[in-house]
Amino acid sequence: MCRIVRAPRALLPLLAALLQASVEASGEIALCKTGFPEDVYSAVLSEDVHEGQPLLNVKFSNCNGKRKVQYESSEPADFQVDEDGMVYAVRSFPLSSEQAKFLIYAQDKETQEKWQVAVKLSLKPTLTEESVKGSQEIEEIVFPRQFTKHNGYLRRQKRDWVIPPINLPENSRGPFPQELVRIRSDRDKNLSLRYSVTGPGADQPPTGIFIINPISGQLSVTKPLDRELIARFHLRAHAVDINGNQVENPIDIVINVIDMNDNRPEFLHQVWNGTVPEGSKPGTYVMTVTAIDADDPNALNGMLRYRILSQAPSTPSPNMFTINNETGDIITVAAGLDREKVQQYTLIIQATDMEGNPTYGLSNTATAVITVTDVNDNPPEFTAMTFYGEVPENRVDVIVANLTVTDKDQPHTPAWNTVYRISGGDPTGRFAIHTDPNSNDGLVTVVKPIDFETNRMFVLTVAAENQVPLAKGIQHPPQSTATVSVTVIDVNENPYFVPNPKIIRQEEGLHAGTMLTTFTAQDPDRYMQQNIRYTKLSDPANWLKIDPVNGQITTIAVLDRESPNVKNNIYNATFLASDNGIPPMSGTGTLQIYLLDINDNAPQVLPQEAETCETPDPNSINITALDYDIDPNAGPFAFDLPLSPVTIKRNWTITRLNGDFAQLNLKIKFLEAGIYEVPIIITDSGNPPKSNISILRVKVCQCDSNGDCTDVDRIVGAGLGTGAIIAILLCIIILLILVLMFVVWMKRRDKERQAKQLLIDPEDDVRDNILKYDEEGGGEEDQDYDLSQLQQPDTVEPDAIKPVGIRRLDERPIHAEPQYPVRSAAPHPGDIGDFINEGLKAADNDPTAPPYDSLLVFDYEGSGSTAGSLSSLNSSSSGGEQDYDYLNDWGPRFKKLADMYGGGDD
Repeated sequence: MCRIVRAPRALLPLLAALLQASVEASGEIALCKTGFPEDVYSAVLSEDVHEGQPLLNVKFSNCNGKRKVQYESSEPADFQVDEDGMVYAVRSFPLSSEQAKFLIYAQDKETQEKWQVAVKLSLKPTLTEESVKGSQEIEEIVFPRQFTKHNGYLRRQKRDWVIPPINLPENSRGPFPQELVRIRSDRDKNLSLRYSVTGPGADQPPTGIFIINPISGQLSVTKPLDRELIARFHLRAHAVDINGNQVENPIDIVINVIDMNDNRPEFLHQVWNGTVPEGSKPGTYVMTVTAIDADDPNALNGMLRYRILSQAPSTPSPNMFTINNETGDIITVAAGLDREKVQQYTLIIQATDMEGNPTYGLSNTATAVITVTDVNDNPPEFTAMTFYGEVPENRVDVIVANLTVTDKDQPHTPAWNTVYRISGGDPTGRFAIHTDPNSNDGLVTVVKPIDFETNRMFVLTVAAENQVPLAKGIQHPPQSTATVSVTVIDVNENPYFVPNPKIIRQEEGLHAGTMLTTFTAQDPDRYMQQNIRYTKLSDPANWLKIDPVNGQITTIAVLDRESPNVKNNIYNATFLASDNGIPPMSGTGTLQIYLLDINDNAPQVLPQEAETCETPDPNSINITALDYDIDPNAGPFAFDLPLSPVTIKRNWTITRLNGDFAQLNLKIKFLEAGIYEVPIIITDSGNPPKSNISILRVKVCQCDSNGDCTDVDRIVGAGLGTGAIIAILLCIIILLILVLMFVVWMKRRDKERQAKQLLIDPEDDVRDNILKYDEEGGGEEDQDYDLSQLQQPDTVEPDAIKPVGIRRLDERPIHAEPQYPVRSAAPHPGDIGDFINEGLKAADNDPTAPPYDSLLVFDYEGSGSTAGSLSSLNSSSSGGEQDYDYLNDWGPRFKKLADMYGGGDD
């Protein structure tokens, strides 16, 4: 038989009570006396002090009930006192075994009278496990078994036996391992057994929480338990022999973790936001706040209660709201919510477990922000009873007056937005009122022109109301009214012609100086003494003039209906009427003259050119008449040929087809090809009729069998028209002008080049210093020298005597010349230097040598010459005997040379 030994159940509530925080306060009842009834308040705590933990309640005797007392603590950093006398901890700190002592002060707010009382806190000794063990006996749990006889043997039979669960408080302080129960089997007397437990908390995660002594069967817990993590453990106990054979059926052991109040309530949000309309009745739902507690919700540790700690502001009542202590619903309990006075309330909500027990329960706080929403409980009110404005006449879209209102409701909401309307004084709808969305002002605007001569002032009645109607129960009128006085300002207006346009009917052909009509304008400014003067603004044909004072219109030229300025028989002329106001104004008027036709245009043949064959058959010429007049001064027309010259009627015949067309045919059988001018007499149907001899140019040509001309090109070339000749002449003239312009341009460019050359400074003219030639020899002035001197000596021929008349002034005279050394045809390269030096000496001694170093051309250029540069050779003779003053007469080009060789000793 196996047993489990455990502690008695009666001791467990005692252990739970010892682990709860407890406060004991003592006091004696005394007679009514203002002040604290006790000198010292004491509290014994069973655990360390936590932030927000209520410690004790100090009582203050207020005999007359009229004193307003304010509490203070001598240790404000550690302890605070509520208005109801509840002392709570400001912060968490361990309470030592020694007593903690501080003072509580109570002060009358009006009289400033002050009282004090001392508070002592001490730590209550904790009941140890050893003391508990001394008062309990370990209970044994024996494996259940039943013996039956079967075939002469006793046999164990399983029976149903539910072992009561083991209740173990969470957060136990030990010591550990802590013994719970002892499991044993009654067969341990005959066999050596081994005990074990399995399940979560033993050999399954979390492992190692529960252990069992395999020999004695003692089940122990190794560390504190946390109900919020695992609220129940389900283990199975086993008993086996030393060989591992099961000797007992496993039994179930249930361990319940007893909840302790070790978790504070936690609000889902630290700040809760809600709204309530202003003017709400008591009992109106506002919002719900919710807190949770990790402790057992079915025990006192997890049962929460809510309450409102404070309300800010406290107007119009300090208790405008209340909260359902179980559900957290916040509702209104007082009337008087007015957004215009208080727009927002802030409530401090406290949630406390232990069903709200202030002594044993843990609490936490959150903030509830309640916004009072606006309703339309204030109508708009005009800031003045009468508004004034003015507007110039004939102006539209002008703001006349600015209407201002006040509305205490929340801005930019339908309860604040104002709608204006005109209720009287504007029967013709000349004004409108628009609302400024930013300022809520009413802008009175003119929408139709106003005439000062008709209305000088308007008195409007306007009303203002909100976009939404007032809330029910509001005693104010729904709208406000005011008057707007609008003064119309007279301005100078434009004169206007009446009628405009003015239409008159006149026959064309009127002579200059004929008075047609009087076209005058009216001035709308009846109250201004102004004069109007008239001028002509538009007269395309310059036919008319207008009197500047009386507006009489007279012709200055003959009116012609056929003028290109007449459209559809109507001639338009525009006139300007201007007054002398400030500023001067003007208006225009149009005179339309409908011109009646007279027979003043003779008909003309159409077309003016035609062609026909040399023989009468097979074709003829169809003609008609062009008359710029209109009926009845136009067709039908009469066509005829003149009597002279006689060849006309002899060669041609004309036949009238109808009132507008006739046919011209050859009268003779053959007419030589060429161009003929046939005069035709055309008479219209006017009264009196008008006739005209019109020339028809007929081109007679050779025709084929189809009646088409075959020599049109020849005839056209022979009869080249005047227009073609003019075009050809214009082309020739344009071509000549282009050639002339090109020649002028070339001459101008040559002049510019010469001018640029003259602008060059002679000192900078390099042409006087450096001359470039295509051959090695003298410059331009040395071309007449005999270059045979520079050739090989053996090939030199005698000089030819030049005529004196062609010799230049700077040439040397003709006389016996010194004998220059003659070198062989093929000298040795080594004696080139000697040859040059000898030639230099001869040139220096030659009085006829030119006044400058001439370039000598040699036909032999050997390699490895020992001679130096020719530029280093200096003439030993300065040529002082020569006179070079004549170089000054040669112009600026030779100025440099004249300075070098002329001008005296220097």
